[in-house]
Amino acid sequence: MPNLPAPTVDPEALTTDHYANAANDNAYYFLRGLDLATTPIPAQESAVDDFVVILFRELGYVRRGRTTRTSHFLSVEDKRHKEASDPEPQLIAEAIAAFSANNYTRTRTLGLPALSNKTIPGIIMKGTSPIFYKVNVTTALVQAVATGTYPHTATTVHAYLPDIPRPNRRWSEGMKPLDNRQIILSCFGAFKQFIN
Repeated sequence: MPNLPAPTVDPEALTTDHYANAANDNAYYFLRGLDLATTPIPAQESAVDDFVVILFRELGYVRRGRTTRTSHFLSVEDKRHKEASDPEPQLIAEAIAAFSANNYTRTRTLGLPALSNKTIPGIIMKGTSPIFYKVNVTTALVQAVATGTYPHTATTVHAYLPDIPRPNRRWSEGMKPLDNRQIILSCFGAFKQFIN
């Protein structure tokens, strides 16, 4: 397991197993959001998205003056967590679109030169269990996608699954158990360096 930083959430969120036992409001809202995201009600898909907003605020992913929106971090909830579908293509497509949009803003609004490449961070949430990604996007890749051609160079995508005690129950447990929560929140803390 990599050397991970200590989680930066309210300490009570790391030691309290249920929101009803939380003594302060921050821990209560964090744990209540975690509970709703862990046991979603059918047709209420936003529970994971709502929890990610709480999570990003609690971890300091969002600086003052910014609105917390999961799409800014390429966080893609796999709404089909009961199925065997793969959310990675959607995340990679969104990374390519984000790179293209950022270059458009740089050149057309800010008067800056376009970037030739950038590593775009992403997080796929399956319930409350994340997979962390870094997608290296280049202008050549954007051009290949835009023209429907195969890129001449390979695209590098790095993925990391947190090393939790019961990996076979990763999707069903998520951050609910305290031992998983400690590790996963530490991983979020380590990943924060790639969010800008």
